[in-house]
Amino acid sequence: MLLYWILLPIVWVLAHIVFRIQVIGRENLKAVRDGRAYVIAPNHIANLDPVLIAITVFDWKRLRILAKEELFKNPLAGWFLRCMGAISIERGKGDTVTLEKITNECKNGTGVMIFPEGTRTKTGKLGMIKSGAFVIAAAAGADMLPVRIIYGTKDGRLHLFCKVRIVFGEAIPAADLQIKDPSHKIAELRRMKNRLKDELEALLKANAFDVQQAETAAAPAAEKPAEAKPTATAQPAEMPSLPEAADAGPQDA
Repeated sequence: MLLYWILLPIVWVLAHIVFRIQVIGRENLKAVRDGRAYVIAPNHIANLDPVLIAITVFDWKRLRILAKEELFKNPLAGWFLRCMGAISIERGKGDTVTLEKITNECKNGTGVMIFPEGTRTKTGKLGMIKSGAFVIAAAAGADMLPVRIIYGTKDGRLHLFCKVRIVFGEAIPAADLQIKDPSHKIAELRRMKNRLKDELEALLKANAFDVQQAETAAAPAAEKPAEAKPTATAQPAEMPSLPEAADAGPQDA
């Protein structure tokens, strides 16, 4: 824990030297940091996402971050991540021990960061939302805070010295993350996923960099097919004779 207090300010300074970081919606973060359980649910583009969000939260009570086990294979990277509060999880293997530990810490007021996509998309576009973050939030009775990390580059990816926006949306209340009817569990989970996805997409739309807005506006025009122009030699097709018309039936799809 002592190393965390030493590393956090150092990493904060280094990150602000290397990147131009802007934080939007900090009041939404403050609203959930009052001793209640809360889960931070950001999109995921780069390996540095959790570090950039952690130094933005800048809580002396160490934030817990669920990270894939592969990131800890490098001894130095593993040591750094553990100091920053990361916990490795074996994806796809039902790591119930780690999930139970994280849930208990969240119940006691420790902030937990979980990437709901489960992995990086690398393109800046939002990937498929998975269930893990909702399972932990429901079990801990936690609010869920949508966070959109946006890189100010044409390809939407992280580059040295690029602009970075970290946008905190309004929290989804814990009551809205409870499954009230177990017989409709799948439908309720789908509703929660769609709500989070809509929130994250809205944060991007409202806070995208100019270069990204220009790319989005140009895309429909580029994708629109050119209209065919009629030629002077075009002749109307001949109507089939009555026997041909009678034999014509619906075509296979």
